[in-house]
Amino acid sequence: MKRSPLHDRHESLSARLLPFAGWEMPIQYEGIVAEHRAVRESVGVFDISHMGELVVSGEESEAGLNRLLTNDLSVLGVGEGQYTLMLNEHGGVIDDLIVYRTGPDRFFLVVNASKIEEDVAWFETHLPTGIALENRSEDYGALAVQGPDAVALWERLEAEKTLPSKNGIAEYEGGLILCRTGYTGEDGFELFAPTKAIGDWFDRILAAGARPCGLGARDTLRLEKGFPLNGSDLDGEHTPLEAGLGFFVKLDKESGFIGSGVLARQKSEGLKVRLVAIAMTGKAPPPRHGYEVRDEEGETVPGVLTSGSLSPGLGLGIGMAYLPVAKAKLGTPLSIMVRERPFPARVVKKPFV
Repeated sequence: MKRSPLHDRHESLSARLLPFAGWEMPIQYEGIVAEHRAVRESVGVFDISHMGELVVSGEESEAGLNRLLTNDLSVLGVGEGQYTLMLNEHGGVIDDLIVYRTGPDRFFLVVNASKIEEDVAWFETHLPTGIALENRSEDYGALAVQGPDAVALWERLEAEKTLPSKNGIAEYEGGLILCRTGYTGEDGFELFAPTKAIGDWFDRILAAGARPCGLGARDTLRLEKGFPLNGSDLDGEHTPLEAGLGFFVKLDKESGFIGSGVLARQKSEGLKVRLVAIAMTGKAPPPRHGYEVRDEEGETVPGVLTSGSLSPGLGLGIGMAYLPVAKAKLGTPLSIMVRERPFPARVVKKPFV
């Protein structure tokens, strides 16, 4: 397994390290619930050095990327970014990613750790000749600083280096890159720096008051907000429309994009399945990925949880699943099979919190 440039620091902080997307990463430090609450109430810092960073440049880079991604890059000014998805020919999701325009013909892409090699191969195959693609994933370490106190922390730490506005990007000397997105539903920023420098940034951010947080809390935070996880809630068999991400799909782009024909037909004919939010309605063990979903009479829906966890904010089990449209209406009673026992649940509105 690969190791983060912060690996020794995680060990010194007594982090629990487990495999994730081919990396040995911290799942928790003092505990998922405490770390979850720190991000909701103050500020936490996550090591996201496993994420991939790609740079695409060249005169036709905007047009080339626009034919591969669902959102519309033409609306981005320099210093702006957007969430988007890359699809296969059947409309299924290869990866969901963030794209930032860093120059008139230059883009910085942040991709999922488990998809770096697949994404690079897809881009190399489908981008037109003359567009340069650089895989910079080995060059950067990265941190996500999240929570209502994140901005104040940064202003105490580096008053002269201004954070970008929401969904923006700013580049500074020494290879420092600051982005303003997030995967927790709270305010915050992402910091990318050369691997040799990321340790100092981590130390400074901790010293400024951030609590170290693992990927366990990152998962419960994003799930409470209904944010999908690639490889679980997003996959090559389901489209962004089925996943409820239609806002990030621009079917009116002149160029179209790979998979757009399938999505146009779905929009015209109607969806057969939808990714819905599910909340347990009684005392039950926490639901987990892969648990079977049945109707209230105990008949198979069919469906399985794509994500599931105990919500620290709500104190009950929550999850998501692709269900037939007839079973996807708000309030629909369901049951979740936990160790071969049914527990009551219902379809609820996203986000949970």
